Amino acid sequence: MVGSDAARACFSVLAQALVRSLLTDADTACLVYDLDALDARLDELAALFPASALHAVAVKAAPLPALLARLVRQGAGLEAASLPELHLALASDCPPERIVFDSPCKTLDELRLALELGVTVNIDNFQEMARVDALLAGRPPKGCIGLRVNPQVGIGAIASTSVAGEYSKFGVPLEQRREIVKAFAGHPWLTGLHLHVGSQGCPLDMLVRAARVVLDLRREIHTTIGEARIQRLDIGGGMPVNYGPEEASGSVPTMAQYVQALKRDCPELFAPDLALATEFGRWMFANAGFAASRVEYVKEQSGHRTAIIHLGADMFLRPCYLPENWHHELRAAHPDGTLKTGPQAPWHVAGPLCFSGDFLAKARLLPEVAPGDWILILDAGAYTLGMWSRYNSRQMPVVLGVEKGVATVLKPRESLERVLEFWT
Repeated sequence: MVGSDAARACFSVLAQALVRSLLTDADTACLVYDLDALDARLDELAALFPASALHAVAVKAAPLPALLARLVRQGAGLEAASLPELHLALASDCPPERIVFDSPCKTLDELRLALELGVTVNIDNFQEMARVDALLAGRPPKGCIGLRVNPQVGIGAIASTSVAGEYSKFGVPLEQRREIVKAFAGHPWLTGLHLHVGSQGCPLDMLVRAARVVLDLRREIHTTIGEARIQRLDIGGGMPVNYGPEEASGSVPTMAQYVQALKRDCPELFAPDLALATEFGRWMFANAGFAASRVEYVKEQSGHRTAIIHLGADMFLRPCYLPENWHHELRAAHPDGTLKTGPQAPWHVAGPLCFSGDFLAKARLLPEVAPGDWILILDAGAYTLGMWSRYNSRQMPVVLGVEKGVATVLKPRESLERVLEFWT
């Protein structure tokens, strides 16, 4: 959604939703997805990667069955990092053979269920491997079972979302390659390798280098065990997205550039004897969604003008807690959803929570803002509603979807009864 054309499209959708009463007086905020943009993202993956590749979209990025089921119908798979996410994938009609289960903290019962379903299971550590071995009891698994390896290629620009440093809580570090090779030699049912570098802030060369070192590990395993057993290599997600002008200088690579680099340095990924899997989440959803909130109050004091809105750290945890790493472009609209123009001045945009760090932005240039106006938060489709906080027990906003220019409700605003039910 980056760019002036995309911003204008957001205003058009907001205005339409207001005219058609998809947003009522009770709807103080909303999250809107461009469904055609989601389709285009999936089409882009299909065009760039081998036809046999499984694109298991990360559920955690946008855990909305209305979105997930749409992608599944078009051939995507889903990546689950918890038991509820596994059930969300099933509820989105994803066939088990297209589900990847990646939780780093799987219980015995969760492993038993995953093996019964026949989903792909990526084992996180050797203790988990022993559990799987005991559950299989000599029987061949229904689905692929892989081992997650930390490729140890370094930390990206955002340490908290980088997982491939010398130390990581995820996977078996590459430095334990002798133990990894031994594990494959001793477990004939182990037929996959999995890696992930991080999310946002990881440069292209780091992503490609991680795939390269794990491919080299695969070759070493095959040489040692005397057979080409590793049938699937899951390269994870991690492709950064453009959140605005600060990143418009070319620092954010395109998916086409990523695939071109993989073909150059990791040609084995595209060979017919290897099933390739990806787990893109942020790249799939972020630029396909925006959020909007009514301005409830405007507060002024010497040197400060603050717009109080209905979205803050409840839906934008990372921008509020770590503003030095995360940001969203903001726009202002009139009460009818049309673009506000005019002279700009520094504004603070504060959320509704009883917490002093609840600011979406400080000293952001915006036109004159008044109660009843709207603040639009662009590129908000990933890791927003999926990270919803129950602090202050506020209601989740309505979620709209736009297809061929027509908006519909994908998920209504959470009722007070549902919030009370959650706590009781």
